[in-house]
Amino acid sequence: MASDAAGFLAEATRRVEEHLQRVLPAAETEPKTLHAAMRHSLFAGGKRLRPALTLASAQAAGLADLARALPAAAALEMIHTYSLIHDDLPCMDNDALRRGRPTCHIVYGEAIAILAGDALLTLAFTHLAEEAARGTLPLPTFPRLVAHLGAAAGVPAGMVAGQVADIEAEHRAVTADELAWIHRRKTGAIIEAACVCGGLVAEAPKAVIQALSRHGQALGLCFQIVDDILDATQTSETLGKTAGKDATQGKATFVALHGLDAARAEAQRQA
Repeated sequence: MASDAAGFLAEATRRVEEHLQRVLPAAETEPKTLHAAMRHSLFAGGKRLRPALTLASAQAAGLADLARALPAAAALEMIHTYSLIHDDLPCMDNDALRRGRPTCHIVYGEAIAILAGDALLTLAFTHLAEEAARGTLPLPTFPRLVAHLGAAAGVPAGMVAGQVADIEAEHRAVTADELAWIHRRKTGAIIEAACVCGGLVAEAPKAVIQALSRHGQALGLCFQIVDDILDATQTSETLGKTAGKDATQGKATFVALHGLDAARAEAQRQA
């Protein structure tokens, strides 16, 4: 893998894309509509930050063959994409644009979009199990990997918990501690998991796993603060999603609570 950040991200993206293409059922496979919807969202582009973090963490933890980390990286991207499909639904953020193209429910309808998200979430864990059975993943690591990913995606301190808190915080004043609680779970939990999973696949010692976890937590919070800033300052064309939604929906954000300058300063501090 390339040593510079931009080169590493480009190569990681290429390898993850190729891996995901092998994992996802073809659009012509029945049920065709469901598989087309899954592929519509998964292959819409995106930064592929989470799988890249998995590969980077595995490499930093001493894994020589990064192909062994690709199943975990792919699982992270499938879980992330499932969350985006559901976030965009009319009952959630009601967004029509994601990654520069119409959202899944706009193209395929709400029912298929919900099922596409469900299918990506379950496929992520199925894929990990299959790769562990093949020996691609270290078998002793498999239960730890699944447990950490499941906790990061769910409750009581994972992404779903953060999403609930985010919804319940709309149009009301929140404290700085409440906002950090939401962001560390809604966004940060999966980013932290991406870093930890790389270490787990590398079979790194406990101290290294803990260091990766701390790094991922800080990066996750920084990422969400920057996302809050971009939503308030950039255009939809630049973002690939609808800009200004946070203010319109009364979302609890660093910008709303602290202002732009303070949000930028905190992002710098977390970085």
